[in-house]
Amino acid sequence: MLIESFQNEKVKYITKLLTDNRFRKKSNLFAVEGQQENNRAQIFGFEPIEFFICESIFQQELPKGKVHLISDKVYEKIAYRGSSEGIIGVYKTKETDLFSFNPQKDSTLIVVEGVEKPGNLGAILRSCEAFGIDGLIVSDGKTDFYNPNVIRSSVGCLFGMNVFQAENGQTLEFLKKNGYEIYTTVMDENSKDLHTRDFKKRSAVIFGTEHSGLSNFWFGKGKNTLIPMAGSIDSLNLSNAVAITCYETLRQKK
Repeated sequence: MLIESFQNEKVKYITKLLTDNRFRKKSNLFAVEGQQENNRAQIFGFEPIEFFICESIFQQELPKGKVHLISDKVYEKIAYRGSSEGIIGVYKTKETDLFSFNPQKDSTLIVVEGVEKPGNLGAILRSCEAFGIDGLIVSDGKTDFYNPNVIRSSVGCLFGMNVFQAENGQTLEFLKKNGYEIYTTVMDENSKDLHTRDFKKRSAVIFGTEHSGLSNFWFGKGKNTLIPMAGSIDSLNLSNAVAITCYETLRQKK
């Protein structure tokens, strides 16, 4: 049966999953829009619950499982990207535990203290996945990894990454326990350029927020490191800084 009413309970439900962080956490479910993103979610083992399909847009074989067919108008209303790809999937979230993580011998971790915008977190995830980063730790309990903007801007890279939330103290404990060299992104007279650091061994690079930089917690707990620049500006967008750092780690390992 084709769902055409905005007042349909299923439409209200999927809209709430897409827009309400608290509802996502309470239900342990999240919504994924787009063909590539849904493919990646399933490839990396996320359990699908149901799908909302607009057949006039989605020109492929219907996915296996429970499928709700929805009209063009309903899809355009609930989808972030309007009439783009015609599919929204619902999946179970996964719980992750930092201290159960077994890092690679030459593991590189990216740690960010806070990310103001979901789109920035998605861009960071995309860079981490592209350049082979072993994991991403976000030291901010308020971060919603399953925000649709995170999933969309990461192009589904979220699903194939080791991603953790942890307090600063927990992160430091894990890094010390597992023998990581810690590099803090602080600019002072003792800072050394990024390319002079050794990323062929276990290493973690710690980034602060764009607004205020690293918190005092990390001062003196790592080797201060900076990205050399030639212009008059003295800072980069957080996602750009992470991308450059990720590339440098891969360059050294290759």
